Amino acid sequence: MFQGSSALTLDAKGRMSIPTRHRDALIEREQGRLTLTRHPDGCLLVYPRSLWEQKRQQIAAFPMSARALQRLLLGSAQDVDMDSAGRILVAPELRSAVGLEREAMLLGLGGHFELWNAAELERRQAEELAQGMSDVFEQFSF
Repeated sequence: MFQGSSALTLDAKGRMSIPTRHRDALIEREQGRLTLTRHPDGCLLVYPRSLWEQKRQQIAAFPMSARALQRLLLGSAQDVDMDSAGRILVAPELRSAVGLEREAMLLGLGGHFELWNAAELERRQAEELAQGMSDVFEQFSF
């Protein structure tokens, strides 16, 4: 299970280092193989390859009414491998699609990650908090 957030910096070539606390598990379980794709919320999804292969089958089975989502998720998917320094390359078209330039945030969300433009994530979280919490808190306590 991946959790927590990590502030990252993309280098001039668009590479980012996977945080050490996640790197070892990804190398051990996935041989450093990941898949990146776009998310409708404006971030990138980062999946361990084995989990992505399961998700890919689910997405491919969507009905025709979800064709736009299929195009976004499957049409943007790119397989990447960690290099010997624990870095992955985020392709220019993916960086451009979500506004990733230099400062990024990687969020562990259980089995996968979200990769955000740091400023956009901060703006979005502030906006969502200002709107109030959803009904889910009626069924959950801290």
